[in-house]
Amino acid sequence: MVTPKLKVRSGNQEATRKLIDAGVHPLMARLFAARGVNSASDMSHHWGVLVPPSKLTHVDTAAVQLANAIEAQRKLLVVADYDCDGATACAVAIRALRSMGANVDFLVPNRFETGYGLSPEVVELATRHPNGKPDLIITVDNGIASVDGVDAAKQADIEVLVTDHHLPGDILPAALAIVNPNQPGCGFPSKNLAGVGVIFYLMLALRAELRRRNIYAPDGGPRLDQLADLVALGTVADVVKLDANNRLLVTQGLMKIRKGLMQPGIRALFAVAAREPAQASAFDLGFALGPRINAAGRLADMSLGINCLISNDEGEALTLARELDRMNQERRGIEHEMQDQALDAIDPGRLDTTSSVCVYHPEWHQGVIGLVASRLKEKYWRPTLAFARDDSGQLRGSGRSIPDVHLRDALDLVSKRCPNTILKFGGHAMAAGLTLRETGFAEFQKAFDDAVRTLSGKTRFEPEIETDGSLETGYANAEVAGMLQRQVWGAGFPAPIFSDSFHVQQQRILKEKHLKLTLERGHQRFEAIWFNHATPLPERIQAAYRLDQNIWNGRVSAQLIIEYAEAE
Repeated sequence: MVTPKLKVRSGNQEATRKLIDAGVHPLMARLFAARGVNSASDMSHHWGVLVPPSKLTHVDTAAVQLANAIEAQRKLLVVADYDCDGATACAVAIRALRSMGANVDFLVPNRFETGYGLSPEVVELATRHPNGKPDLIITVDNGIASVDGVDAAKQADIEVLVTDHHLPGDILPAALAIVNPNQPGCGFPSKNLAGVGVIFYLMLALRAELRRRNIYAPDGGPRLDQLADLVALGTVADVVKLDANNRLLVTQGLMKIRKGLMQPGIRALFAVAAREPAQASAFDLGFALGPRINAAGRLADMSLGINCLISNDEGEALTLARELDRMNQERRGIEHEMQDQALDAIDPGRLDTTSSVCVYHPEWHQGVIGLVASRLKEKYWRPTLAFARDDSGQLRGSGRSIPDVHLRDALDLVSKRCPNTILKFGGHAMAAGLTLRETGFAEFQKAFDDAVRTLSGKTRFEPEIETDGSLETGYANAEVAGMLQRQVWGAGFPAPIFSDSFHVQQQRILKEKHLKLTLERGHQRFEAIWFNHATPLPERIQAAYRLDQNIWNGRVSAQLIIEYAEAE
């Protein structure tokens, strides 16, 4: 296990003062300013301040192509990715296009059969789609790297519109239009849109184009804001940076959900996750709903998740959500078993001499290795790769990294130093995937560790918990906890963690794995819990914690969720 360091996040007193003068709560002003918010306008969540679609390169061209296709009643096919962002993006596309009169269906690649994106194999499947061969394919959350797939589609007399948010390669696909804020020359100021955000923008542009054609009145057409719950779910689940524009999209979605205005599938997912929509938070989207949608793509076919999100029948949506919940429970069981096997296989002595972790078992499930890599990365705080064997006998790997090591760059260095080791790889700084020959695992393991050391210049890595310092005693209450919970926190805009000294009054172990505490600070007493920690604490501690609400028998009180504690 690693021991984290506590570090106080830098504040910004001038920005804090400005926000307070604009009427922002003093604690919120301090927290927002420390996260780069300089004015109250940066916190506006009204649709009117959304970055306009016209700033997205090719969005108007793509909208014209879609409007022409709808008028000609051409067959459209949405090709989605098999994660939650891809599923919600597909649902937004299907719901919006059908509401605007399109003849549209969807196809989602199978993780284990055709792999990721619009490949020639997926195009072949599209030509035999039950709805008939499409005239136009729209990719969502993929396609920017599908050079061969777009060429294959053209040869099959199918046009392609690409909507994606991933980084492009050196060659772009020859599509009718590419809508991607990260493509060369695109001036869209929010480069952090998720795939679901990109297709939502295209649907806004399409409605504007249909208004220009007088098909709708100047302010007419479908209410696309009613899809905000889907946009929020995909944005949070894909862990994209929550800049001001993304926070607006997520906030609008959560406001809809809290008012009960959501798709039947979203309502059903809240029900099976035993979460209360009226109190919905970004945490619910990322840790309750997202994993249930993702379970379909990990274990079977993401069509199940998409059908749940596009169903207008409450009963059908609930049936599908229950199946997704069952799959998620199965996924958790598989993950726990794989994690235990991985921990058993890791030699503690070897950890003392290496800077990375590579684990492999021939019977592991391909769809779950990324989750295992993530758990091990958190436990050992070093770049981690987990591998499983595919049907062809090759090893499929999924990796997670830490801020000190750019994972894709490390794999690129291995491929240059040992050209025959990696068959293919891709990804970004924090996550990546790759394929190896099974016989090359041992060689790769050493080469990867060498690459990590070369790039980082380190043999040891120490995690940091960045805190917001002490929580003022006047704000350590249930009301402020609720105010914090209603805000949108996430990637790039982390939820507040405070750090204070406490006297441990009482402590006991819950369910053999959680530490339940009664803590005292000055004249204030708090109930607290440290999940998955069963070692008793000394009498005086310095703790990093989140302020949360505990609701029991209708009574609401403040509760501290301990992230880390050490003897003072």
